[in-house]
Amino acid sequence: MAILSEKNAKELLTKVLSYSKADQCQCRLNGAQSGNIRYARNTVTTAGETSDVTLAVSSSFGKRTGVATINEFDNASLEKVVRRSEELAKLAPENPEHMPHWGPQKYLKANNFAKSTAMTEPAYRAKAADQSITPSKKNDLVSSGFLMDNVNFTAIINKNGLFAYNASTDVSFSVTIKTSDGKGSGWVSRDYIDIDKLDTNKVSSIAIDKAIRSADAKALEPGKYTVILEPDASVDLLNNMVSSMSQRRADEGRSFLSRKIEAGEKNGKTNKLGEKMFDPMVNIYSDPQHPEVATSPFARNGHRLEKIDWIKGGKIQNMYNSAFWAKKTGSEYVPGTLAGTQIIMEGGKESLEDMIKSTRRGILVTRLWYIRQMDPQTLLYTGLTRDGTFYIEDGKIKYPIKNFRFNESPIVMLNNIEALGKPQRTNGCMIPPMKIRDFTFTSSSDAV
Repeated sequence: MAILSEKNAKELLTKVLSYSKADQCQCRLNGAQSGNIRYARNTVTTAGETSDVTLAVSSSFGKRTGVATINEFDNASLEKVVRRSEELAKLAPENPEHMPHWGPQKYLKANNFAKSTAMTEPAYRAKAADQSITPSKKNDLVSSGFLMDNVNFTAIINKNGLFAYNASTDVSFSVTIKTSDGKGSGWVSRDYIDIDKLDTNKVSSIAIDKAIRSADAKALEPGKYTVILEPDASVDLLNNMVSSMSQRRADEGRSFLSRKIEAGEKNGKTNKLGEKMFDPMVNIYSDPQHPEVATSPFARNGHRLEKIDWIKGGKIQNMYNSAFWAKKTGSEYVPGTLAGTQIIMEGGKESLEDMIKSTRRGILVTRLWYIRQMDPQTLLYTGLTRDGTFYIEDGKIKYPIKNFRFNESPIVMLNNIEALGKPQRTNGCMIPPMKIRDFTFTSSSDAV
C-alpha cells in the first residue's frame, strides 16, 4: 500500500473527509517506498527496504486547530483519527495567526517521477555498490558509500475543494574513498530523479582520482585566497542563504535582508526587496518544472508552486512568507517550500577544468562540511574543507594541501565572483562551479 494511485488516494481521503464535523478539515497522505545499500572498508555492511503510508488530519474550530496521525486505514481507524484531531482542536488555544485552507488550485504538470527508479531492485543496488568497491580494491584504496532510492507520493484534500496529488522518485549516491594509509581522501556524490542517469563506476573514479592525488598534503598558510568551489562546496552555503530569505524575519529586523529605518523616516521599507546586494552575475531561482531538478508542483499546504526568482541581476526579487504575514503586510503570498530546498543558480559555459586553466594562483575545494552559522545578520558561516583540497598555480593543480577552517558569508562570496562555470545537479539543486576571490581561511586542519 506504500504508493497509492491518484484515484485510490482521492477515494481514501474523500472518505476521511466525510467523517469530519469541524469547521475546517485538511487531510494529507504521505507514502514512501525506499531501498538502500551501505558499504564500508570495501564490504557491504547493510541493505534494506522500507515502506510506509501515513495519514495526517488537521481539524479546526474557529482559530483552534488539532492534528492527529495514523497509519491504519480501516474505516474505524479513519474515523478515530478524525475524532482525535477534533478533540485536540477543542483543547488547543486559539492561534491568532490562523488562516483558512486554500481552495482549488491549478497545478503545473509534474515531471519528478521516473519509472526506472520506481522499479529498482536489490540486485541493482548490489551491482552499483560492486562497481564502486571493485575499482577501489584494484587501486589499493578503501571505499565507503551509501545508495538510496525512493518512491514517494503526497495527496492533500480539504473542505474548501482542494485536492492535490504528486508521485515522485529520487536516487542519491555518495562515496568516500581513502588511501590505505589514510593520508588521502576523495569524495563525490550524485542525485537524480531517474536512476538510469547514475553510473557508480564513473562517479567513483572521480573519488579514486582525488584520493590518490590528495595523499601527503602540504601545509599552506591561512589567509585570503582565490578559490574554485565545486558545486558540492557551495550548495550548503547557498541553501542556507536562500532559506533565510524570509520576509517576516526581514521585516522584524532578524535577517540579512532587514533594512534599518532612519530617524524621522515615515512608512519606510523594513526589508531590502528590490535592492542590489550581489554581483550582477548572480541569478538564483526555483522552478518546479526544471528538467534536471523537477519537484512537486504544490507546497505542503496545497498551494500551487511556480517558477520564482529569488535574486536576479544581483537584486533581491522575492522573499517567502506565510499567508498570515502576506495579509498583514499587504504583500503577495510567496510559498517558502522551494526556498533553500531547490535552488537553481545560473552560470556560464566553462567546465571546471577550464576554470582551473584560467587561474594563476588559487585553491580548488571539493566540498565544505560541519558548517555552522556565526551571525544571522551577516550570514557569516564557519566550517572546514574536506576530501580533496588542492593548490593551483599557472593553470595547473600543483599539489594537495591540508584542509582549512573558513569564515565566510555567501553575501561576501557572491560579491567576489570572478567566474561561473556550467551548473551541475547536486543535492536537488543546480549549482555552477565558482571562482571566488578573497575567500577567507582562518586556520589549518590536519584532518584528511
